[in-house]
Amino acid sequence: MPIRRLPPETVNRIAAGEVVERPASAIKELVENALDAGASHVEVQADGGGLTRILVADDGCGLSAEELPLAVERHATSKLAPDDAGDYDLLNIATLGFRGEALPSIGSVARLSIASRPKSGGEAHSILVEGGAVGQVAPAAFPGPHGARVEVRDLFYATPARLKFMKSQRAEAMAIAEEIKRQAMAHEAVSFFLDIDGRRVVRLPAERAGAEGRLQRLAAVMGRDFSDNALLIDHARDGVRLTGYAGLPTYNRGNAAHQYLFVNGRPVRDRLLQGALRAAYADFLARDRHPLAALFIELDPTFVDVNVHPAKAEVRFRDPALVRGLIVGGLRHALAGAGHRAATTTAAEALGGLRPGYAPQYSPAPSAQGFSAWRGGGWTPQAVAQAIPGLTEVSARAEPDYPPPAGQTPYGGLEEAAAPQPHATVVVDPVDFPLGAARAQVHETYIVAQTRDGVVIVDQHAAHERLVYERMKAEMAEGGVARQALLLPEVVELDPAEAERVAARAEELAALGLVLEPFGPGAVLVREAPAMLGEADVAGLVRDIADDLAENDQALALRERLEEVCSTMACHGSVRAGRRLSAPEMNALLRQMEATPHSGQCNHGRPTYVELKLADIERLFGRR
Repeated sequence: MPIRRLPPETVNRIAAGEVVERPASAIKELVENALDAGASHVEVQADGGGLTRILVADDGCGLSAEELPLAVERHATSKLAPDDAGDYDLLNIATLGFRGEALPSIGSVARLSIASRPKSGGEAHSILVEGGAVGQVAPAAFPGPHGARVEVRDLFYATPARLKFMKSQRAEAMAIAEEIKRQAMAHEAVSFFLDIDGRRVVRLPAERAGAEGRLQRLAAVMGRDFSDNALLIDHARDGVRLTGYAGLPTYNRGNAAHQYLFVNGRPVRDRLLQGALRAAYADFLARDRHPLAALFIELDPTFVDVNVHPAKAEVRFRDPALVRGLIVGGLRHALAGAGHRAATTTAAEALGGLRPGYAPQYSPAPSAQGFSAWRGGGWTPQAVAQAIPGLTEVSARAEPDYPPPAGQTPYGGLEEAAAPQPHATVVVDPVDFPLGAARAQVHETYIVAQTRDGVVIVDQHAAHERLVYERMKAEMAEGGVARQALLLPEVVELDPAEAERVAARAEELAALGLVLEPFGPGAVLVREAPAMLGEADVAGLVRDIADDLAENDQALALRERLEEVCSTMACHGSVRAGRRLSAPEMNALLRQMEATPHSGQCNHGRPTYVELKLADIERLFGRR
């Protein structure tokens, strides 16, 4: 079979198949061009799912008449410049685009029209490209002082076979809207507007640059509840900075569609980053629940390779372990700082169940630091002259001051959980504590507490389960994981690459109680296993670890199994629903929740308490 040189038109259409996969990818390339041009306003229109017509208009620097023919020529770009030696550095990319492929790729499979007026002044001009045939530059009308208007009609008309693989117009329109939202989240200082078939579906005015403006933009895209239940992330390590917002564990979803990752302002879908996000929340959510997050990584462009994917949707880090560790550490630090805080949406769901269609306005969530803020001086309880009438038996301390029943320590042995002691000269009104003072126990399962401005309802079993679980984790971290030697060491056969990955993590696995060593080119020998797993399927565990290392570069399987055992033990070792508690016991539980990190959700991500503000209750009864 002879080798043939393909004509330029065919080459362009082949390349277009990689760059322009669907209408949303074409819009992505055009919007990135607008952002690279310094646009502060981007307007997008799409008809027929983007297949009939696409228009992207911006107020960027624009193009001169001389630049228009070059703009539609393959591998011609303004975003790469040679150094003193005449070389182009593809590892130092500071722009979203750099290949010079988008416009010629779109022009080869559609009818492309570009009209532009340069910021430097002069008249506006336009150029037309139809199925790869480039027309002449001609004067054109242009509505603004500078910028560009790129119109694409009949996308894929030159490659009819591609049209057969398009989804419905509604699905393509949804993909376009999702792409615009991703770009808007990364550039809060730029206004974005999207019209689908003449109907405006995205209206995002420009926000102030910075964390506050970014949160406003994220709330506009992800929902207002996100801003009320998001934790600020801002950490840096060795030249890599992680910023953004992550949702509370109790504010979760059934899929990972609301997880947004950005690297130097570029939206990416990276397994390493998604695995790190999952690892950070692994201790707080069930496997079928997913957190909401928008994370932004900023680092030197030379430390990340963005030229590894045709659509630039994936990146490769020079030091992936550093980036992953920064994400896991930053998120866990923020989650620990949230204290006992739970999502505000739990109260909305509770009130909604009482009164269908009712949508109250909620006050800010409880303090992120919770009871620990008192110790740091950030929370000052109101002093009262004397004990509260009718509550003389309620202790203001975490440890109950009543004698325990015979043979039983107060409240399941957790009476020693440290909690701040009030100043000797100050008597604290219990309702001023973040979770208030216990007033009643309902159905021997739920504790009803009164706060200064509302009511708190606590699931006693879920709350105590979390307290026991946190204590067990701390004990395991201090004393290590107990090991149990196998009577007969077990050989686990793996793919040679998998065996090498597992053996390379032998020291890390040994710290978790699994002792193994290489056993030939395609196997490992397991000598000891964690004692708490009992008679576990060692071979299956090792294979799961190998899969986790291949997918997420971390041994999640073993850690999750250990935490699952701890969770089960905590569930069985905590106070059960149906146990009647005294007032001091209930208040002791509330004080321990305030002093324990992550006590706002149980081990499966469900809330341990619901707070109803007095104003919302009054609205429920028509008092407001």
